[in-house]
This record gives sequence, structure tokens and C-alpha cells, in this order.
Amino acid sequence: MNSILWKQVEDIVGNFWRSEFNTLGRPEDERAWDRPVLAVAAGDDPLFEQLKQSIGPFYWTPLEALNLAFPGADLRSDELSVISWVLPQTAVTLKEQGEQSVVPGRRWAASRFYGEEFNVHLMLYLASRFCQMGVLAVAPECLPGYSGRCRSPQFGMSANWSERHVAWVAGHGTFGLSDGLITRVGKAVRFGSVVVAARLPVSPRAYLDYGDWCLYFSTGRCGACISRCPAGAISRSGHDKEACLAYINTVTTPHVNTRYGTGATPCGLCQAGIPCASGIPSAPGSP
Repeated sequence: MNSILWKQVEDIVGNFWRSEFNTLGRPEDERAWDRPVLAVAAGDDPLFEQLKQSIGPFYWTPLEALNLAFPGADLRSDELSVISWVLPQTAVTLKEQGEQSVVPGRRWAASRFYGEEFNVHLMLYLASRFCQMGVLAVAPECLPGYSGRCRSPQFGMSANWSERHVAWVAGHGTFGLSDGLITRVGKAVRFGSVVVAARLPVSPRAYLDYGDWCLYFSTGRCGACISRCPAGAISRSGHDKEACLAYINTVTTPHVNTRYGTGATPCGLCQAGIPCASGIPSAPGSP
């Protein structure tokens, strides 16, 4: 039964990706994203509780998110799965972004606006399809109580649901020096997820540590994202979220609003023009 349900998930996501929602808008009128990559985490994976303990009590576990949507449901975490997906940037968007050095390119800005609209539609659509099949489901990032402006005692600016951390738990990839998640299709991606009251086949994690696929963390011989950041928000000590946000608020957001008419808050220069932009990087001297 679960394998049949998973095949339905693949079909639903694939068909939605091929729909008119997946667009950069005009004048490009191109697809916002390459084909999605899907993975599944168990709802009772211990890493979810570890994230809550590390980030703060405001952070939701999958069970807490589903209970917020369906407060009367009698559910256990071991009955849940979390479907996570990666939306890769297209080759033309990635090339254009890699040529920028101060502000994002037109296509990148459009992907952050129209492409994220697609991502939200996909979250809501997939959750609704599950509910139509009699399976409770929710997109945590679309819940009324979701906030990306929480404060973690340890990590500063945080959210009560992190798509990147969910993707990490689901086996999509590991974190880099800039805090971006390096996946099999690279770091130039967006993430989405849905919690479902069903046990689906869990994806393996092909890594052990938080930063295994980052060249800087694994070899100490990269740091390309440092020079790509015009705000100086990335150093060998990591990612300064406050400096990053200040640059987005004062430079990139006004630029894309004025130049392209999109209301998003993009930058993303640290995700392009680097060894991990479109795949897992190889260490120097590796095949």
C-alpha cells in the first residue's frame, strides 16, 4: 500500500512540475525549476527532536505541526512521514546568476518570486491531495503560526520549521560554510515539505556529519562562497545572518523591486559560481 501511495506522490509532484505554475513569469516565460528531487524522512526520526532541542522550544516536530492543523487527531510520530523535495535552478538561471557579483540576476529574482509561488502551491496542493485520499497532511510552512523571525538562543534568527533542516534529515544533503544545503543537484535550489499521516519508504542518508559534502568542512581547501558574498557575511567562521539580512533588506530587495517589480527578498550570489552550485563537489585531486 505504501509503495502505491509513494507512486501517487511521484505522479502528483511530476504533473504539477509540468504545469503552468512552474514559470519565471514574463519576459522569460520559462520554467522556474528543473525536475524536483523527492525524499522521505520518518516522522519519528530522532534528528527532529534533536533539532528542537538545539534550535529552541518554538521549533516544531512533524507531530506538532500536524497536530496544529488537526488538533483533534490521535496520532503518534511513528505513524508519520515527511516528504521533502528539492527544486533545482535551471542551467540558464544558474549561468546568469554566476555572472553577477553585487545583485541577483533577473531569472534568479524571478525564481525567488514566481518560483516560490510555485513551491507554496505545490506544498498546499500535495497536502490537499492527501486529505482527499483520506490521509491527514499539512505543509508546516503554510500554517498560520509559521514564523521565520523566531530567535534561537544558540543560532539567532530562526524559524519554527526549517525546510533545509528537513531536507538534511530526509537525506538530500549536508550544510556548507554559507549555511546553504549542498544536495546531489547542488546548492542552487529551493526546498519544500509536507507532513503526512502515513508511513512511506524512508530515504537513506548517505552521510554521517552535518557538513560532509562541503569542501571547506571536509578538506579546509575551498571557501569559494566567501568571495561570492558582496556583504562580507560569510567567513571561515561561518555565516553572519544579521549581515546577510541587512544586505538583502538594503540592497538586493530594493534593486529587484525597482528593476524587476518582484516583491521577493533574493540574493543567492553565494549559491552560484562555486564548486557546489550544481552538484556535490569533489575534493582537489579526486576523480
